[in-house]
Amino acid sequence: MSAPTSNVLVWVASASYFVAATLFLLGLQRMASPVTARSGIRWAGLGMVIATAATFLLPGLHNLPLIVTALVIGTAAAWVSGRKVAITDMPQMVALYNGMGGGSAAAIGAVELLAFATSTPEAGRQPASVTAIVLAVAGALIGAVSLSGSIIAWAKLDGRMDKRYTFAGQKAFNAVVFLASVVLGAMVVFGIALGGVADDHVVVMYIVGFFVLALALGVLMTLPIGGADMPVVISLYNALTGLAVAFEGYVLGNEALIIAGTMVGAAGTLLTQLMAKAMNRPIRNVLFGSFGGGGQAQEISGSQKPIEAGDVAAMMAYAERVVIVPGYGMAVAQAQHKIWELTQKLLERGVKVKFAIHPVAGRMPGHMNVLLAEAGVPYDLIADMDDINPEFPNTDVSLVIGANDVVNPVAKTDPASPIYGMPILDVANSKNTIVIKRGKGTGFAGIENALFYQDNTRMLYGDGAEVASALVSELKALDGGGH
Repeated sequence: MSAPTSNVLVWVASASYFVAATLFLLGLQRMASPVTARSGIRWAGLGMVIATAATFLLPGLHNLPLIVTALVIGTAAAWVSGRKVAITDMPQMVALYNGMGGGSAAAIGAVELLAFATSTPEAGRQPASVTAIVLAVAGALIGAVSLSGSIIAWAKLDGRMDKRYTFAGQKAFNAVVFLASVVLGAMVVFGIALGGVADDHVVVMYIVGFFVLALALGVLMTLPIGGADMPVVISLYNALTGLAVAFEGYVLGNEALIIAGTMVGAAGTLLTQLMAKAMNRPIRNVLFGSFGGGGQAQEISGSQKPIEAGDVAAMMAYAERVVIVPGYGMAVAQAQHKIWELTQKLLERGVKVKFAIHPVAGRMPGHMNVLLAEAGVPYDLIADMDDINPEFPNTDVSLVIGANDVVNPVAKTDPASPIYGMPILDVANSKNTIVIKRGKGTGFAGIENALFYQDNTRMLYGDGAEVASALVSELKALDGGGH
């Protein structure tokens, strides 16, 4: 290929990367609102297609058949899995895909570091700068941690692993592993960039040991974190993946990777901060501390009082205001469509209905919003915690379906509770509270819910979808068998 032609292709690729970066930015902006989120995803997706296609214009690209094969396999697998995955399994899918991003960044770092360590002047490869090698090591460390940590997060979300694994001296042990990985990374930099190690095989052994420790660190960091903290952990690993991709983009000299990685890292960092704020816990406490306080928890007095579907339907039918609080249990029961049908019946009767969403309801950020959007719930009926909490004292009936820890009053009253200090939906302030629950078990944090024992709370036991269907039937009966 002639030099002028090569220069033109590089220019076209760079211009395409600029267009892709613009689409990434605009797509991310539109994702901030539920009304425009769908189009934002499409814009960002188009940007990714453009960036991927532009990469083939870069001169000196090798192993084209392998690249095309990998693209075809990856696209097909993502298409099939994306269409088949249940909404309840979406958090696990996000965790896995996020881990793949971190793993890809780590793989780039591994390939580049091995190439730096074994290349010779005769091979025609330009010597790497110290900055490039340092960023390759940093990106590889962060990406490997994100990969193995995300896999553990997936296992916990999927119920394949107990919520927490702890052992004596765990924090100290994790600190030693982290320091050892940093030391090995420094030795890799020293051996490659500064020529401090004459034998390339020794440097390669340093690289292998570095990756083993980095992967182990991701596992060790995630094992002691409880399931209730998984939304924060997923968004944190998302931020780490973006940072790793940006670092490796610098190593490769690829503008698209730098821009996309920086955007993902920034967005993930902001989301992590918002999620931690919603739980009233610093991020360091999520990663290195236990969830909540210590000591003897307060005893809960009283008993759970059951109620029948017909009585609940009557309460809501003649109420002025109803607030529905969905949680992960609604997702498991696939009850969102029936709940929306119930809402429509209430709206037809002139009842004012809203949905109250806690920032960490479900197993990932925005989980409940996705469920309700799938069922067709209008965005103007959905309220976040800060907006809806002042309205609970004037709410005639609050219907809780599948939510547990995010409505537990002990978060405000019991300093010894594991969830103490976490902002909650003030459902307890409603005039009447109805809780749809399959049984008498505890929530994801594994603690008893004082809301269930309050004088103004009644328990409607049963499968969420079946109970919602029964409530719809009872409302139709009140309307004289209306349609």
